[in-house]
Amino acid sequence: MSDIKKLWREFCNQLEISGEHVLESSLATNKLDKAEGIRYLTRLLRIGLEMHLENNNPEFPSFYQASHSTAKIGADNPDNFYQNATISSSYQYKISGRKGTVPILSFGTKANRYAVDGTMASTGELDIRDVDCDSDGSFEIIASKDKVDGNWLPLEDDSTILIVRQTFFDRTKEEIAKVEINTIDQFNKPEPISLKGVSESLSNVSKFIKGTSSLFLDWSLLFKEQHKNSLSTTGQSMFSRAGGDPMIYYLHGWWELNDNQALKISCSVPDCIGWNFQINNIWMESLDYRNHNIHTNNFLAKKNTDGSVTIIVSKKPQKGNWLDTAAHKQGTMLWRWTGAENYPLPKVEIINV
Repeated sequence: MSDIKKLWREFCNQLEISGEHVLESSLATNKLDKAEGIRYLTRLLRIGLEMHLENNNPEFPSFYQASHSTAKIGADNPDNFYQNATISSSYQYKISGRKGTVPILSFGTKANRYAVDGTMASTGELDIRDVDCDSDGSFEIIASKDKVDGNWLPLEDDSTILIVRQTFFDRTKEEIAKVEINTIDQFNKPEPISLKGVSESLSNVSKFIKGTSSLFLDWSLLFKEQHKNSLSTTGQSMFSRAGGDPMIYYLHGWWELNDNQALKISCSVPDCIGWNFQINNIWMESLDYRNHNIHTNNFLAKKNTDGSVTIIVSKKPQKGNWLDTAAHKQGTMLWRWTGAENYPLPKVEIINV
């Protein structure tokens, strides 16, 4: 057997094994959940290839999107525009760009171990509000292990990924920032691709699929067992270890409804930068926000006279802040408080509709 045939067959065999956690999950109880499970694996494959094959060289970083409308991980935020880049503490990087009008822009370095133990611990964080920008909104940030004067984003020995998060309140009106990353004092060209390099990359892709799917399926099982049709304040350290934004307080839960039921979610709103709420499928992918109204936020939601907010989740259309289950009967859900003074726990109740 030729080297390339052997390499490809090994990858296909690894790929088959890496998907078993999804294919054997007890959570998938209907045809829609099962179909989305297969699609989920193909999406993780696409993300894994972008991360570990196409954009895996920290000496020559470039931005890619690990979460977007057709590739999703871990309750991806429909209000976010995500950018990722592979990095290493062996190098110094210049992150440059110009602010748009998106209200939240943050930079975080992480130790990406999704392929190993399902963690992505923070190694450095920087918010655009703490960055000195020119009058036209342009900025430069240095990402490095050793502290520098000016706008500095820390790296640590185990830093492997940079995540840029831009959060919209109103996608129809707000403009994203333009961001680039370059290695400082880099004058070389990348080495040609090799069979050994491809083999290592494909092995990492398989490990990524297994690690990522296992992590978030474990979360879904936990939410179903402990927080069915409710939201919980517990688990902040767990969410942080998986790469959560330190500015955000996360309230996860599980929803499960028949066609004649709805969730009525009521909550007071504290002083905060923003908040949003979304519904996901059992694989912790946000539902199809391109074609269905599956989330709302502090800008989009209609407020009650006392400033509180009420959200209705159901299959049947409802008045007010209605979110569409998009033919799903169950899944996870998530409320985010961003930069909040306190973290009210929404009241969740089942009503007949």
